[in-house]
Amino acid sequence: MTVQDLEGLFDYGYWANDRLCGVLSQLTTDQFTQSVAGSYGSIRNTMVHMLSAEWGWLERCGGAARGPALNAQDYPTVASLFDRWKYVEARVREFLSTLQDEDLRRVVEFAVGGGSKQSMALGQLMHHAAIHGVHHRGQVAVLLRTLGHVPGNFDILLYYARRSAVGSQ
Repeated sequence: MTVQDLEGLFDYGYWANDRLCGVLSQLTTDQFTQSVAGSYGSIRNTMVHMLSAEWGWLERCGGAARGPALNAQDYPTVASLFDRWKYVEARVREFLSTLQDEDLRRVVEFAVGGGSKQSMALGQLMHHAAIHGVHHRGQVAVLLRTLGHVPGNFDILLYYARRSAVGSQ
């Protein structure tokens, strides 16, 4: 695991979020917040969980402070959610830009949900933060389909193809 690897994973996540935002922006506010199957109860709640977790891991690793977990009620619209996400994206990119590969081995103590203290390497925690978003974007894609919307394709293979095309120009 290198800092460059993490930067690539987060860049992919932000690219995928941008694609997903385009589809989510087509939802009515009622669809965005309506109760649907899934562990978080709505598309909005799932997306806010993703954002809150990403910011929480960033804070645990030494980046910008989030404070308490984000409250879905504070994000009534897709625009309000993605405005905050752009802020967090900038903080993640800034944090990663300050790291050297050897920093990724630094041990970070943390607790999840008031559980017992654990410790893990910073690189592993930030890797988890990036992959966590992949998991929940897949859930949101299914929820979008249940509401009659096509989520589009945000597979990492398309991201890599886009990066290759950009790099070859």
